[in-house]
Amino acid sequence: MDAIAALLTDPAAWAALVTLVVMEVVLGVDNLIFISILSNKLPEHQRQRVRRIGIGLALVMRLALLSIIAWLVGLTATVFDLGVTGAIGEHGAPAFETAFSWKDLILIAGGLFLVWKATKEIHHAVDPTPSHDLLDKKSVVISNAGAAIVQIILLDLVFSIDSILTAIGMTTHLPIMVIAVIVAVTVMLLAADPLANFIAKNPSVVMLALGFLLMIGMVLIADGFGVHVPKGYIYAAMAFSALVESLNMLRRRRPAAAMDPHI
Repeated sequence: MDAIAALLTDPAAWAALVTLVVMEVVLGVDNLIFISILSNKLPEHQRQRVRRIGIGLALVMRLALLSIIAWLVGLTATVFDLGVTGAIGEHGAPAFETAFSWKDLILIAGGLFLVWKATKEIHHAVDPTPSHDLLDKKSVVISNAGAAIVQIILLDLVFSIDSILTAIGMTTHLPIMVIAVIVAVTVMLLAADPLANFIAKNPSVVMLALGFLLMIGMVLIADGFGVHVPKGYIYAAMAFSALVESLNMLRRRRPAAAMDPHI
């Protein structure tokens, strides 16, 4: 209790909490986009329940990982080293790492899964003439809430590890990490239905969101190979793309007469 009281009166702790909450919310957007797209492919009566389960699992995983911080930090230790001299980058440094930790392997596996899933969904969206057999198989998979939850669990694990390792890098105080994670997941819970409904009503946004997931998957793979792309660049690109799409949506909603200068 004394330690918690000391944190409550420490301005640096409050600054760390605010910064970490913002970071966790931003990182949670990736997780939420995936859950929204996947749940929207289910029958309507199952969507909200699957979203709630997915976000609840995200909270459980994050809190569970926080309880085993010592083990989680150990994930960054090298598991094996290929010892291969790869391509040389700038200043004579290797273009990618050849030593891999469990964290790297998890990020690579999660990134590959995300790229595969986003590519598959993009293919389904742009294929104008799917065969009846494929359509039947697709409908069986989409109607299976269990399959959707399994996929959500896999991505929850990847995003949770990334989220908690980010938290560990920003503060050493466990109460701050727990509060930040709970606040971020609460925001995800409140935003889940509005975001999913917005994506469902705007097909062009679905393609944009899938593009985001594809980019995030590639970033996870690059991170696993030691090529660290600043997340600020990624989210700035996502925000700019979302702004352009918002302008396009406003333009499409204007009456045709207002858009034609000759009328």
